[in-house]
Amino acid sequence: MPLILMCGYPCSGKTRRTEELKVYFEGNTERKVHVVGDGALDVEKNCVYADSQKEKNVRASLKAEVERKVNKDDIVILDSLNYIKGYRYELFCLTKHAQTPQCLVYCLTSDEVSSRWNSERDAAEQYTQEIFDALVLRFESPDSRNRWDSPLFTILTDDTLPYEAISDALFKRKAPPPNQSTQSQPLSSTNFLYELDKITQEVLMAIFNAQKTSVPGDLLTVPGATEKISFLHI
Repeated sequence: MPLILMCGYPCSGKTRRTEELKVYFEGNTERKVHVVGDGALDVEKNCVYADSQKEKNVRASLKAEVERKVNKDDIVILDSLNYIKGYRYELFCLTKHAQTPQCLVYCLTSDEVSSRWNSERDAAEQYTQEIFDALVLRFESPDSRNRWDSPLFTILTDDTLPYEAISDALFKRKAPPPNQSTQSQPLSSTNFLYELDKITQEVLMAIFNAQKTSVPGDLLTVPGATEKISFLHI
């Protein structure tokens, strides 16, 4: 299913925009919409974002959930900060592997506006000022020149979402072709080592037997080979 990647400062309106997109696609298409986000993990965000290892684990859990749901039919919306460029690239590789399109919706706000919206939340839902400032400082803005940030839809606070353009980006654009790094490698035969050992033994026995009767210059037939080899080179 195509992937819509939300991105923005803490409290920049990502969840509101996610709900608007969900309502639009459920009302105008027959496709299912799956929302993956921090809320479903039931974690305390101030605790998570204060600990780099916990934050890394949360990102891994979100990515794994996206990977489980993504295919060519329905829609997945990842409602999270997605503020790290390298993480967005990992998700891009994931959609390449699934051969399905993605787009990025960037909820652009100033840190002052986001901070005000944060303070208006219920106390249990607020980021601490220290965590909020740290996340804003670490935020890596998306750039449409990067293939993993494209197509990019930058949405200001009072903008109406460009629903048709987002829909076209998901359903009228070809999925990026997979490359060697994103394709699953074929599994080796379960008896590969046995066959390798068997052939090696046959070749060695042919050489050992030839040593008893052959002289330099004689041609030997090696099992499995299409050409003979000269005994002079053994």
